[in-house]
Amino acid sequence: MTHIRRYVGEKCYLAIPVPEDGEKWRAWDSDLDATLPATYSGYRSPATPLYTEGGIPKAVPEHFFSIVDLETDQAIGWCKLSRIHPINRRTELAIIIGEPGYRGRGYGQDAIRLLLDVAFNLLNVESVELNVFAFNKHAIQCYERVGFTTVGQLRHARILGGTAHDIVVMDMLASEFDHSKSVVRQTIGKEGRPD
Repeated sequence: MTHIRRYVGEKCYLAIPVPEDGEKWRAWDSDLDATLPATYSGYRSPATPLYTEGGIPKAVPEHFFSIVDLETDQAIGWCKLSRIHPINRRTELAIIIGEPGYRGRGYGQDAIRLLLDVAFNLLNVESVELNVFAFNKHAIQCYERVGFTTVGQLRHARILGGTAHDIVVMDMLASEFDHSKSVVRQTIGKEGRPD
């Protein structure tokens, strides 16, 4: 089954997951290089307990996307917005680049920008937050390049291999996002649609 290009960036696009993505998601769950640096509970993909027979998460009140390479149309990771708070207009972002050959090559930044576009210009949130281990310097630099700001640190928040690690809390406000390249706004602004 082919991915439908939902939100298209420079290197990748976000797509609704297809059944074939399920096997990749399961493999990424088993890759400690991908999942151990992640800060979410259990150190596994958030989809793990929600897998259906085909491997894709059941419908949950979150926005899950497969990250797909623009040239090969192959899923290389996933990203999501979760805990969307309609009153305070906040959400949390999580991302995994599961395919090792795509890490550190700008695919994560591209996917994050697309996901932020969805958050700010489609879901109308005011603030997007994320947590990252203090030792994960590469991820912190990636988030900073996209525009996230460090707003705090949770000391000794997770224990891995008998060592306590701090978690850095980062966020971005809608006013700090570069809306000039918004895929959502470009789509809405096309002829015949409201500006």
